[in-house]
Amino acid sequence: MSSVTIYTSMHCTYCRRAKRLLETKKVDYEEIRLDEDTEKRKELVEKLNWRTVPIIFVNEQFIGGYDELAALERSGELDHMLGPSKVNS
Repeated sequence: MSSVTIYTSMHCTYCRRAKRLLETKKVDYEEIRLDEDTEKRKELVEKLNWRTVPIIFVNEQFIGGYDELAALERSGELDHMLGPSKVNS
């Protein structure tokens, strides 16, 4: 089973788009709000050298933000990464 973690902030349009894309695909995800956890945000910026949200991980692999998620979807790679159990019953 695949796991998706998405780090977001409340007023982020790209975060909403990423969540909507995942919801359309019926993918469960864990959302962690970085506007509520500034220490985690600082840690991720230092670790990934990525300053914007969303910050998306699929199976613990950092894939980037919404643009990268959408590109994976367009290419068909997202389904491959999520595996056959991506759709919830």
